[in-house]
This record gives sequence, structure tokens and C-alpha cells, in this order.
Amino acid sequence: MVEVIKPGLFTTIQDKGRTGYRRVGVPVSGAMDAISAAMANKLLDNSTQAAIMEFTMMGPRLLFKKPTVIAISGAGFHAKINNVPIELDKATEVSENDILKIDHPDFGNYGYLAVLGGFDTQEVLESRSYYNNITEKQQLVKGQVLNFSNVSSEVFKRNASFSIDSTHFSDDTIEVFPGPEFNLLPKKNQQKIVASTLKVRTQSNRMAYVMEGMEAFSAKEIITAPVQPGTVQLTPSGKCVVLMRDAQTTGGYARILQLTEQAICKLAQKRAGDTVQIRLKSYNDN
Repeated sequence: MVEVIKPGLFTTIQDKGRTGYRRVGVPVSGAMDAISAAMANKLLDNSTQAAIMEFTMMGPRLLFKKPTVIAISGAGFHAKINNVPIELDKATEVSENDILKIDHPDFGNYGYLAVLGGFDTQEVLESRSYYNNITEKQQLVKGQVLNFSNVSSEVFKRNASFSIDSTHFSDDTIEVFPGPEFNLLPKKNQQKIVASTLKVRTQSNRMAYVMEGMEAFSAKEIITAPVQPGTVQLTPSGKCVVLMRDAQTTGGYARILQLTEQAICKLAQKRAGDTVQIRLKSYNDN
């Protein structure tokens, strides 16, 4: 078990998401940066579906009440066990009564803590991902106690570590496909939109990233249609919204672009004020 001494900033439990329920209006959810979350689980040989802890800009302080092995991946957070710094992207043993403290990151936005075997928290609709009105909690709170798998840390002997691909955080190019309404835009606007520099606004969160940079363009509303994480919507007033993991399942704004899975993860690690460039891909690209 692990006790939450301080929850950090919007710290949640996530996994690969709640798939198969969008037809009844349930968002997918899951880790914002699925690539970094998968890395944390891989370091421990966990299942790809194992639940991990996701934190934003300020990590939690945790008291471990039994030994285990942990791995921290994602943004460049600083982590200490009993005030002794530990490495990120590496499997690290934790003893009973150890205190883990995770501070602000030097780069990036979202960090991930995996424990051996995964967090054993409430499962709803085949997922442990927190989402308001689906799970009992929306985020971790002080004093909360979380269970994790009973896999013995004694069976874990591998000293695994990964090297971070720094471009995942530093590269400002995100790849997109044309959306269903992209070809309905005037040709000259299509070209200018693809050449746009977009800036992340402060209103951005797990539901959507609001972007500056398309105010000169507009698109007519559509009959309500399916949307998904990575869908880029453009409103009649020129507001640009990139739907993220907790996004709704339908929408009435033009779906002009669709981010690749990797692009969603890269964008998730951008902070308010950061800029990105669009690179348009064809559905025929390999």
C-alpha cells in the first residue's frame, strides 16, 4: 500500500483507457502521454494495461507501506526517496516506510509513476482511469491509501533503464492527418492552416488543448458527429481546439485535422505558451 501525503497537482490513476464505450458517451481517458506511461510500465515488465499514477507540473509525496519496485518516466521531474535523489527512467527498489517526493519538472508537463504489478484501484467499465462521474474520485487526495499488486519485489532482479528520446519533449512538430471537414475549407485556407504556428493557451487540460493561431480562419458548424482524442476542431469564430484523452465523444464543430497517436503524446507535454508546427500527413503514407 501507499499513502498520499501530498497529492501534487491534479494527480490521477490512469491506464490505457476505457475502450468500447464511446457509443454510450463515455470518454476514453487514459494516460495523456501514453508513450511515457508505457515506458514506465515496460521498465517493470508490467502489463501494458497496468494502472499508473499520472501527475502534472508538481508531483506527489508518497509513503510506501510495503516494499516494491517503482519507475518514473515522462517529463523531467526531480524525485527523491528519503531525500536521496533517484534516477528517472530506471527501475528503483522501494522499502517499507520509504517516502517518495517528486518535485517540479525541468521540461515537459506530465509525469508517470509505475509500481511493480500496477496500482490495484477501482475498476469501472474495464478501466482504472479516473474520470469524474465514472470513478469515485477525480484525482488523488491527501490521506488516500492506494493498493498495488502483491507481486513480490524479490522476484524482480533486472536492472533495467531506458534512454529518453529528447525530441519527444523538444521537437515542436506534430503530425496530423486531414480531418473529415478539411477539404470543405477553401484551398488557400487549407495551405495557410497547415503552415500555422499554434500556441498552447492556459485553458488547456485533459479534455482539450485550446490553441492560438487560427483566429484568421473559420469553419461552419456541422451536424453533431463523432470525435476522438486528437481531433482538431475549428469554430465559426476561429477558435482552435485539440481534443485530448478526456474529450467528449461527439461534437458540432468542423473536424479539420486529426493528430497521430504520437502527436497527441507530444502535445500533452507542451506547456501553456509553448508553440507547435503542423506537418500534414497523407493517409497513403507508410
